[in-house]
Amino acid sequence: MPEKKNVWDKMNQWEEEILLLKSIIDKTELIETVKWGAPVYVFNKKNVIGLGGFKDYFTIWFYNGVFLKDEKKKLINAQEEVTKSLRQWRFKSKEEINEKDILEYIHEAIENEKQGKIIKPAKKEAIISELLNKEMEQNPALKEAFEKFAPYKQYEFLEYIESAKQEKTKLTRIEKVIPMILSNVGLNDKYR
Repeated sequence: MPEKKNVWDKMNQWEEEILLLKSIIDKTELIETVKWGAPVYVFNKKNVIGLGGFKDYFTIWFYNGVFLKDEKKKLINAQEEVTKSLRQWRFKSKEEINEKDILEYIHEAIENEKQGKIIKPAKKEAIISELLNKEMEQNPALKEAFEKFAPYKQYEFLEYIESAKQEKTKLTRIEKVIPMILSNVGLNDKYR
């Protein structure tokens, strides 16, 4: 049976370079763990940096890199508009590894972690469904059953109903979810 490739199957091609980066990181107070099949360094159980190897480069990524000053302009956001705080420092050869600069960035990242600098996930906008509310006014058992759900499950029902464009579709969706609500079955329970 062929060996199953994991995401980090390119680590081996950068073995020497990754070992060099590890030897630099070992000079800090970070603790090495393995998460998602790659080395991740933590401080107080919080992810600070990770290492990765790809086809054309190897990288140190900073979990809260958005807060780093990046005076040497080394960091990139791999997915603008998607990635909020993760930043990568990419290397194409061992010669690009500058211990002093790397340690400077890592120490700043640790300091940011100590200060608790993080981006909090955005709060979801509240959704109100006039049609479901009307239905619940007429059916107290439905209202009571709906209120027993965790807020995120209530949100899933409301989003499902209100994402329909036409009122007719909204009403069809309400008809579909009423038996689920009364049976205490969340909209996405079968996928959990």
